[in-house]
Amino acid sequence: MNKPEWLKINLGNNRQFSVLGNLVEYQGLHTICRSGRCPNLGECWNRGTATFMIGGDICTRSCKFCNTKSGRPLPLDPDEPAKIARSIRKMDLKHAVITSVDRDDLPDCAAGHWAATIRQIKKLNPHTTLEALIPDFKGNTDCLNTVVETRPEIISHNMETVRRLTPRIRSVAKYEWSLAVLQQISNAQIAAKSGLMAGLGETEDEIYELMDDLLSVGCKLLSIGQYLQPSKKHIPVENYVQPEVFNRYEKIAYNKGFNHVESGPLVRSSYHSANFLR
Repeated sequence: MNKPEWLKINLGNNRQFSVLGNLVEYQGLHTICRSGRCPNLGECWNRGTATFMIGGDICTRSCKFCNTKSGRPLPLDPDEPAKIARSIRKMDLKHAVITSVDRDDLPDCAAGHWAATIRQIKKLNPHTTLEALIPDFKGNTDCLNTVVETRPEIISHNMETVRRLTPRIRSVAKYEWSLAVLQQISNAQIAAKSGLMAGLGETEDEIYELMDDLLSVGCKLLSIGQYLQPSKKHIPVENYVQPEVFNRYEKIAYNKGFNHVESGPLVRSSYHSANFLR
């Protein structure tokens, strides 16, 4: 299917875009903006914001929607937490987003590395608010608690898709695992956030069921965007969701009780992340 007009984007390339790109490369850092081929890379980088990806750029999972490389990861970089923190300070970010690849090869799934990174960021950037977009740590509550104890302002974990499609779309993750992760975050009195992709063959009723499931575990922050096939080897787009449908999703989500919603064709999980703190 050809992309509709509302999905055509301008990556942009102004001075701030170049400065941020050069900084990321100089520090040897990774961003989900590039590895995930995010359609908002131009907009966000031109504003001087980015989502840093820790734990390397090779994921131990191979989800059928994701463009991040999969395979055997390299050892963790012990200097990465400090590099991330210094980069955030140099960029003078008021709000930062950190995510990671899945590191199922490690005993703690990199939870300790996550905690070290958040603590280092808070130490060097005490006035910077933080969203941690985390994996499920294979459902291990102790690993998750290692991250929860660092208390970033938002901890997000993406459901990605509806219950019926989860086994087909996600290589290891389970729907109930993800709900349990969000429940534990919410129980710790930290803002819990999740995101999902539309256009994978789900029905509107299944989207609303997912909204209800999120609210039942205390997750009241939500992003909804259009799935875009990164390459021919990834699962194809089933349909392009009309902008007015995304508007309807947003209205219904607010009516159901969500505190903040970003819903639109080009929305991604960390898009306008600072808005979720309002």
